Amino acid sequence: MGLKKASAVLALLTILALLAHVGYSVFCYLTFYYNPMLKTLTAAPVIVFACLHAVAGMCTVFLLGDGTRVDPYQRQNRRTVVQRVSAALIFPLLIVHLNIFNILKDASQSGTWFVFGLVLLAQVAFYAVIALHVATSFSRALITLGLLSRKETQVRVDRVAYAVCACLFLVAAIVVVRGQLGMFVFA
Repeated sequence: MGLKKASAVLALLTILALLAHVGYSVFCYLTFYYNPMLKTLTAAPVIVFACLHAVAGMCTVFLLGDGTRVDPYQRQNRRTVVQRVSAALIFPLLIVHLNIFNILKDASQSGTWFVFGLVLLAQVAFYAVIALHVATSFSRALITLGLLSRKETQVRVDRVAYAVCACLFLVAAIVVVRGQLGMFVFA
């Protein structure tokens, strides 16, 4: 299997794992039920697949020279730029995401509400960046794997991907932020 196809498979596996993790997280914040083992079981595959996908994707760009220059066709390559910038933003925001509970707890206990607000905004940005990256990448992964070939079908798949990602973003952002406000501000 080629590097691009391996990256596409890893991307699709990451999306499946991400859906499980988001679903469990939303459930936890809606019900205020938390099981550390289930959190780990839903988060670990996301991290593993995402890291492998990131390495494969970077190798594709840097070793195979897969469209590293976007300037000659700027209009046609906007989506590629969005895809790559959103990918680059995931990892710094992931650091905040992984430490969110402790940061929010410390900020609320010390009364540093500006930091608290910034961290909540960073978390919403993290969700938005992931949704944007998935939405811009999904049909491309299917094309790479030979599962999608017609432009009209790609347009329809893209519309569905953007709609699903927008809905998941809204649900996750609203439910999680509401839950965190309930735990740390209104408790």
